[in-house]
Amino acid sequence: MKTTSLLTSALTHVALVLFSAAVLYPILWVVSMALTPQQGFSMSLLPIPQDPTLDNFAYVVSTTGSDGSWLFGQQLLNSLIISTLTTLCGIAMACTAGYAFSRFRFTGRRTGLMMFLVSQMFPGTLMMIPLYVILDSLGLLNQTLGLVLVYSTSSIPFCVWMLKGYFDTIPQSLEESAIIDGASQFTIFWRVILPLARPAIAVTALFSFMTAWNEFILATTFMSQESAYTLPVTLRNYVGEHSTYWGYFAAGAVLVSIPVMALFFALQRYLVGGLTAGAVKG
Repeated sequence: MKTTSLLTSALTHVALVLFSAAVLYPILWVVSMALTPQQGFSMSLLPIPQDPTLDNFAYVVSTTGSDGSWLFGQQLLNSLIISTLTTLCGIAMACTAGYAFSRFRFTGRRTGLMMFLVSQMFPGTLMMIPLYVILDSLGLLNQTLGLVLVYSTSSIPFCVWMLKGYFDTIPQSLEESAIIDGASQFTIFWRVILPLARPAIAVTALFSFMTAWNEFILATTFMSQESAYTLPVTLRNYVGEHSTYWGYFAAGAVLVSIPVMALFFALQRYLVGGLTAGAVKG
C-alpha cells in the first residue's frame, strides 16, 4: 500500500513538472529572444540566449516621439491611467449592480441577468463600428476617457455575474442584524457587504485591469496619435510588413507583462477564494 502511494505521488509530481515546463517554455523563449542582440526570429529550441544583453530593453524604454518627447513613458502612463480608471469605474458599477441583482426582487431582474450573460457570447470587435461612431460623435476619439468608457462597459457583464454570485453566499442575517441596529441600506452595503466581498472584488478588479491593459484591437482603432497609444498598440510598430524586430518586440512584451504579474502577486491571497465564490449558489 505504501509503495503504491509513493508511486502515485512520484507520477503526480512528474506530471506536474512536465506540465509546468510546457507552460513556462514559451515564456522562457520570449525572455531569451528579448536578451538576444539579433533581431531575427530565433529557430533554436533551447530558450538560452547567446551573448545576452539588455540593449533591446534599453531601446524600447528610450523610444522617443517625433517631437523628442519620451514616447514610451507617455504610452506607459496612458496604459496605467486607462487600466486604473477602467478598474475603478467597472468595480463601482458592478458592485452596485451585483448587489441589486442579488438582494432585490424587481421587474426585469431575470431578463437583465440573462442579457448580461448573452452579451458575453459576442466578441468585442462586433461592436467596434458602432462604438467608433459613438465616440466620434462625442469627440472622444484619441481621448483617454473614450477608451475608459468602452473598457468599463465591456467588462461589466462578467463582473456583475461574479459579484452577484458572491453576494448570494453572504448570509442575509448579517444585514437583518444591521437593520435592527439602525443601519441604513447604504451603510449595510458599504460597511458590511463590501468588506466581506473583498476576495470577489479583488478578482473582478484584476479582470478589469487585465482587460484594459492587454486590449489591442479597440485601442488601435480608436487611437490614431502616437502620444495616445497604449503599450499593446506600441508593440505593433515592431512587426512590419517587410521587416520585424523580434528582439524589440519580445523586450516590449516582457515589459508590458510586468505590471500584470505584479498585480497577480499582490492579489494572490484573494484569488482562490474569489474565483470559487458563488460556484455553488448563484
